[in-house]
Amino acid sequence: MLRLTLLALTLLADLVLPFPVQAAAAPEALQLPVISGVPQLADFAGMQPATALARELVKVDALVQRLPADGAAPSQRTEVYLGYDSQTLYAIFLAFDAEPELIRATMSSRENIDGDDSVELTLDTFNDQRTAYSFRVTPLGIQRDARWTEGASNRAGFDTTWEAVWDSDGAVTDRGYVVRIAVPLAGLRFPGREEQLWRIQVGRQIPRLSEEVYWPHYSLQLEGRLNQTALLSGIRGVEPGSNMMFIPYVFSRSADVLQRSAPGGPAFASSTEATLGLDSKFVFNDAWVLDLTLNPDFSQVESDEPQVTVNERFEVQFPERRPFFVENADFFATDSTLVFTRRIVDPEGGLRFTGRSNGWGFGSIVMNDVAPGLNRKPSDPLAGEAALITVLRGFRDLSGQNRIGLLLTDRQLGEGFNRVLSADGRFKLTPNWVTNIQVIGTDTEPTAGGASFTGSQRNIRLDRTGRTFSTHIHYVGTDDGFRSQLGFQNRYFRTDTYGVHGNAQLTFYPQESRMISWAPRIGGAALQDRSGQQLYEEFSPSLNVSFATSTFTTGYSRFTEVLRPQDFRGLRAATGYDYDYWTATYTNNMLSSLIVEASHRVGTALNLVPAAGSLPAVADTVRTDLTLLWRPLARLRVNSTYLNTRLDTREGTKAFSNEIFRSTWNYQFTRELSLRFIAQYDNTEAGPATSLPTRENLNLDLLLRYVLNPWSAFFVGYNANASNFALVDTEDGGRELLLGNDLRQDGEQFFLKFSLMWQH
Repeated sequence: MLRLTLLALTLLADLVLPFPVQAAAAPEALQLPVISGVPQLADFAGMQPATALARELVKVDALVQRLPADGAAPSQRTEVYLGYDSQTLYAIFLAFDAEPELIRATMSSRENIDGDDSVELTLDTFNDQRTAYSFRVTPLGIQRDARWTEGASNRAGFDTTWEAVWDSDGAVTDRGYVVRIAVPLAGLRFPGREEQLWRIQVGRQIPRLSEEVYWPHYSLQLEGRLNQTALLSGIRGVEPGSNMMFIPYVFSRSADVLQRSAPGGPAFASSTEATLGLDSKFVFNDAWVLDLTLNPDFSQVESDEPQVTVNERFEVQFPERRPFFVENADFFATDSTLVFTRRIVDPEGGLRFTGRSNGWGFGSIVMNDVAPGLNRKPSDPLAGEAALITVLRGFRDLSGQNRIGLLLTDRQLGEGFNRVLSADGRFKLTPNWVTNIQVIGTDTEPTAGGASFTGSQRNIRLDRTGRTFSTHIHYVGTDDGFRSQLGFQNRYFRTDTYGVHGNAQLTFYPQESRMISWAPRIGGAALQDRSGQQLYEEFSPSLNVSFATSTFTTGYSRFTEVLRPQDFRGLRAATGYDYDYWTATYTNNMLSSLIVEASHRVGTALNLVPAAGSLPAVADTVRTDLTLLWRPLARLRVNSTYLNTRLDTREGTKAFSNEIFRSTWNYQFTRELSLRFIAQYDNTEAGPATSLPTRENLNLDLLLRYVLNPWSAFFVGYNANASNFALVDTEDGGRELLLGNDLRQDGEQFFLKFSLMWQH
């Protein structure tokens, strides 16, 4: 461990020196006034400040287009009125529209606002240009909140898993629409000083025109978002955050499920359970937060969107949805994903401590995971054992949006452990160029015994963002002994690979044309192992053409992939495979009731699931993806996805076909009450040229929701699952589970869940 620490600290010192601090242009500024009352929509009757209270707010109206025409005047006028009192910050948006009948506004559930018009308020309360709170509202007052994080990690951009309690309202008028946002200061973190200096950005989205406008001007010509915000002053004598928050929950379930490992063979078992749990939050010195969880609420009310996992060589990443892990997740995010919390499967409890002060940030997670010790034989030394997990993160913000940091993860199970130490830095070289540098060392002692091993990974990326030219160049080198048991490593980050991947794009904006832009792009990659064996090559040119309500992309991809004996059992030597395909993608949101995205791919691919006794081979492939967001009624949203993949040998013999269909129907009775139904069907039909079994699955999910806020809600749900199986009696009196031809129900459950937030 000492060796890893010295390596990380040496690199950290080297990172700080080579990069000069960039001088930034003076930002725009706004002084927020203290107001004497609580503004309401009625104070802006007639789409104007109609009362004395409304006229106390400061006005912003110089919004500028970012899309489709960067720097152009907006097609529709927007006025924003801002002010605050000792408890709340207020923003009133007057969104004028020359064609108010075309405004897109549906009564939907919280966060589910895709396709609707909206306005947005973004606040960087630490004025550090790294993270910010974002509050977005539709014309009917439906909310979506998020945390914005600068950078290039998997948590960069908007993270909509962040949840807050705030108030909003909205109404469509004959001249456009008006929205009210009220953000309680108790829900924000900011420095504990008498006078605040924040950053602010306001915006508006008009989907029928693919238009986004912002104040201050948020230009495509510069890298970064928060460095283009305005300074916000005038906030005095306010206190951040509640000192304590408690969220108890009750979860009750009745289930009848096929137990595949039951004594005597598979059998159905009925069970009922009632669970109590508690999440709590304590705030210290304004910006430091301690989160404790006992029997954490990890029941999945939401379900994952479908992804194709058949014939995939590398693990598919699904997003984290569990509340305890998603808040402040950006604290632990680096370019190489070293903290992928879905690796923590079944924790009993834990704590998280995060905060920042004077340019320093710190985060920690301590938690156990009982999953590794479950379902083991009593004679197994790991039976009943829990993994102990520790994550420590520290970083230092430098001027010019630069940052350096350290990350340590430790997972211990029995006598074994996996320790990872990382040093990383983000440096803004110019207003357009940014580099990220990371070095990682790992030390692993296998739980089952055997020799210990160490490894390292070097990760350097260079990115340019601009209106005309953008590029991404990324080098990653990973030793054979590198292990990150809490991380997620895709093709470019996997063990024993060294290489470069990246892309470059030019974007042109024709004048006096229905076409908004056209953009040729070239992507590529080259990977090899430590011995110099070439493992993977890719060349992928494409062309994107954008219009006001539609985009079309076509591309060609050519690959050379090498499999070694350690990659596939049966290979006696490294074997190369060449394959390629064409892809076309089309999206359209011209209709207010329908958004369409379709993709079609045809060509060849590598069959990684050949028939028993056969080796991988290049095969013909066709894949079609279709996504529809249909809003037939103002209160009904139907989101459907269809994925179809087929693989055949070059001689025409079928390997497999895989179909996934998912449809989500949500009817919103009120802003709080909704009924959701999900049907998902997954069918893999095997042919002679694959070792895959034929599998069929149907899952039905019905959920009644009453949601006051993200932490206070009541759910009643029913779930049923069916698959193709048959239970057969064996000669010894037991049972055996076999694949069948018909769908049979293998599980159902009925559940209730109630949670309530209390804060002080």
